Amino acid sequence: MGHRTPLAATLAANSISTAGTSLTLIGVPWFVLETTGSAGRAGFVAFCATLPIVVAALIGGPVIDRIGRRRVAIASDTVCAAAIAAIPLLHFAGVLDFWMLCALMAVNGFAHTPGNTARYVLIPDLAEHAGITLPRAASLFDAVSRGARMVGAALAGVLIALAGAETVLLLDAATFGLSALLIAAGVRGIRAAEPRETGAPVSLRVYGSELREGYTHLLGNRLLLAIVVMVMLMNGTDQGWYAVLLPVHAEAELGGATAIGLLTAMFGAGGLLGALLYGAVGHRFSRRTVFTVCVILCGAPRFLVAAVTGTTLPLAVTMLLGGIAGGVLNPILTTVVYERVPDRLRSRVSGVLTAGSEFAMPLGGLAAGLLVEGAGATGALLMMGGVYFLATLSPLVFPSWRTLDDGPAPEPVQPAPPVQPVPPKVSSPAPARPSPGP
Repeated sequence: MGHRTPLAATLAANSISTAGTSLTLIGVPWFVLETTGSAGRAGFVAFCATLPIVVAALIGGPVIDRIGRRRVAIASDTVCAAAIAAIPLLHFAGVLDFWMLCALMAVNGFAHTPGNTARYVLIPDLAEHAGITLPRAASLFDAVSRGARMVGAALAGVLIALAGAETVLLLDAATFGLSALLIAAGVRGIRAAEPRETGAPVSLRVYGSELREGYTHLLGNRLLLAIVVMVMLMNGTDQGWYAVLLPVHAEAELGGATAIGLLTAMFGAGGLLGALLYGAVGHRFSRRTVFTVCVILCGAPRFLVAAVTGTTLPLAVTMLLGGIAGGVLNPILTTVVYERVPDRLRSRVSGVLTAGSEFAMPLGGLAAGLLVEGAGATGALLMMGGVYFLATLSPLVFPSWRTLDDGPAPEPVQPAPPVQPVPPKVSSPAPARPSPGP
């Protein structure tokens, strides 16, 4: 196996899984709107899909280490394939109730998170194995994810218009299966991908201790904590945008699901371009300056443009430009996380980071649905966009962001174990005195 094969397989698997997730992101809300006509129900399905993501991320870090990142990624994609495929199959059979849809989306969310985390935390080791620098590997990881998101979104819009949301969900299930096969075949012989022998027996006490290590590391790093709080608010409003606000706006003003696919693909295309640009030249500039400008431009403008216009072109241009700005952010944040978290804690801390970053997502979709029904689509867009904008001001306000350019944190120096005194050989029956220790 070539040195770059495991990295290439992981990037390919992640891109295929991400493309499938884009299909679900568009297909499920549209399926709910088509079958129920309720923005509130679409928001509740989004709540059911995202709450388990937070739960899985909160508790999953030590599990990933013990089972192994490769095995977790394969199992995660397999379960997701089954859960997503069940939705259209049960619908075709005429037995899909609303509670079943909510339950299947919850299973998908709970299983999807560990697989995402497992692939993510493998990247530094696979990059070293392939002889690629960490910033470039982080940019590649984000670029292929955004490219896949773009393709998946465009494909979803077209397929929904031509064949219905059910077909989109079946295709999504197939992408999860293909992702599992790629990891199974391509990621072999990598120590970091295999189970970690901790030497400690499995118990709630040991598990709790390992889990606390991740939380302690995060709470002890002010920059990582600031990142989590800001991204949490951004992700919450983003969930409201994709799960409720954009589908409602597209149905009322833009002509249907094809517009959703186009707009999401434009954002993904911009994100791909932004990630590639940062990978090529981003290291020449101050991280903090680039990040601060791009985070303000990446999200809030689209809420405002959607609120004041009912045509596709202005929103498409805004999504493209916002995607370029957004594409710069993840390579910076990914590099910072890889630099600030030691490998032995990476699965645990990444799980905590995911949980914190996505903590508001269940409420975001639910709140957007309630706001649309209570204040109308325009009012909901303005309120959610205002929250997004305030969140992105964080790098200008909090001092911890000044350390964004500091580079890797020094590894803590472990104190040497005390040297035990060695008693001299006894050559007579008289008791010998051990020499004093150091």
